Amino acid sequence: MDYEAMLAVAVGEARAGLAEGGIPIGAAIFRADGSLVSSGHNRRVQEGDPSAHGETDAFRRAGRQRSYRDLILVTTLAPCWYCSGLIRQFGFGTVVLGESRNFEGGAKWLAELGIRVIDLDSAECVAMLSEYVRNHPQVWNEDIGEE
Repeated sequence: MDYEAMLAVAVGEARAGLAEGGIPIGAAIFRADGSLVSSGHNRRVQEGDPSAHGETDAFRRAGRQRSYRDLILVTTLAPCWYCSGLIRQFGFGTVVLGESRNFEGGAKWLAELGIRVIDLDSAECVAMLSEYVRNHPQVWNEDIGEE
């Protein structure tokens, strides 16, 4: 499985979100054969919607699925607790992280539940979000529910 190529789709979404004035977090959902189901990015700032995280945007764009067990959710950043709950609720079998240095979220919890978590530790993802956090700490803290 070419996880790097999958991550490139999510990174493209993160860059699109940043270009729109939003938080650079992107996600994509793939079938087990590597075909793209959907992609999306964090739209909280753009839409004024606190639930419009990258993973939820990709999830909504995927439409109804009979099962999520064989789908692969790829995200540029470890999912927050909200998105981790979505992953758990719908039974995704695999989650690929661009990185978890800037934010660990629920990655360990998902792994403890038996979900396959693959952290690519992408330098590009680390740099993109760390620069955003440095330049927009209030927006970032709002995104992760911090004061």
